[in-house]
Amino acid sequence: MTAMIEASHLSKQVSTSEGQLVILNDISLSIEAAEAVAIVGVSGSGKSTLLGLMAGLDSASSGDMMLDGHNLSTMDEEERARLRGRCVGFVFQSFQLLPSLTALENVMLPIELKNDSDARNKAARLLQRVGLESRVQHYPNQLSGGEQQRVAIARAFASEAKILFADEPTGNLDAATGARVIDLLFSLNEEFGTTLVLVTHDDRLAQRCSRMVRLVAGEITEDVRIDVGATADV
Repeated sequence: MTAMIEASHLSKQVSTSEGQLVILNDISLSIEAAEAVAIVGVSGSGKSTLLGLMAGLDSASSGDMMLDGHNLSTMDEEERARLRGRCVGFVFQSFQLLPSLTALENVMLPIELKNDSDARNKAARLLQRVGLESRVQHYPNQLSGGEQQRVAIARAFASEAKILFADEPTGNLDAATGARVIDLLFSLNEEFGTTLVLVTHDDRLAQRCSRMVRLVAGEITEDVRIDVGATADV
């Protein structure tokens, strides 16, 4: 089976006043279609940097990064942006909704970018799926944090992306709201058959995935399969 995401000897360094700072060192990792993989580690371990490289939001210092069969290392930013638009969805800790658009318009946006004439109906159905059918005309500042994240999840699935990157999706939510948002994220991910890469510092949340990759100081120290059935009550 061809990997949906494949990093080969990936490294990332940045220059500082004290010399070169190594953020990621010789990362090799393969993720198959429809896998749900958690990237875990403490703050500063390189999790978000690795996600950015996987999604083509940043460029590696060395190594190759393949996304859906395309070598990001040989593409310029415009080419990477077009690829993201075709096959990638995002859920961020800070929601990243456009404040001047309603909930419905935020979800419609990635569908309209694909020139889909049924964008409004599809967006409305997704908002109903996440329990926000009564909030479609509300702007982000009129929604709670949990509601904003549910809009962001609906938007992430709106373009029927093959790959979903979620970076600390419950980081700005209280525990109870975060648990409901995660239930929704995994339910939709199973329904759509998406490849999920979840960045988190929370090992309990990582146990909801089928695989966990641990980073320590920019290096992979653990890559294990998880018996999801055994952790269903987490």
